[in-house]
Amino acid sequence: WAAILFAPTLVGTIYGMNFRRMPELHWVLGYPFAIVLMAVVCTSLYVIFKRKDWL
Repeated sequence: WAAILFAPTLVGTIYGMNFRRMPELHWVLGYPFAIVLMAVVCTSLYVIFKRKDWL
């Protein structure tokens, strides 16, 4: 479970640094894109781990 929760933590910490040069910050759909990205990565990791019987 720690590996699954690592992905949104990583994306969230990068966005939490408030860089000025990140193109996603000036894009209207930047934060929704980040949230969808976190959900997709977590879901795909869950499916992969479930198929390998690690969960």
